[in-house]
Amino acid sequence: MNALPRFAILSLSVLGLAACASMQDKTAMAPAMTAGQHATIQTDYAYMAKVESIARARGVDVQWVNPPVKRSVPHQQ
Repeated sequence: MNALPRFAILSLSVLGLAACASMQDKTAMAPAMTAGQHATIQTDYAYMAKVESIARARGVDVQWVNPPVKRSVPHQQ
């Protein structure tokens, strides 16, 4: 009788640890840069205008809390 709750707790613990281990580091998603290069971050005004235009046509008011950004890496020469 005691084995079932212990097994359930152990199983949930193992699944929780496995989920944490599979999370990707955010630096792995960043574009590759060589030494001395810096990515520039700019607000994506074209995307914001497109979203606001569609929202206005649907009668929705958009308020940007975290405006979208685009990152770019300088080209190597």
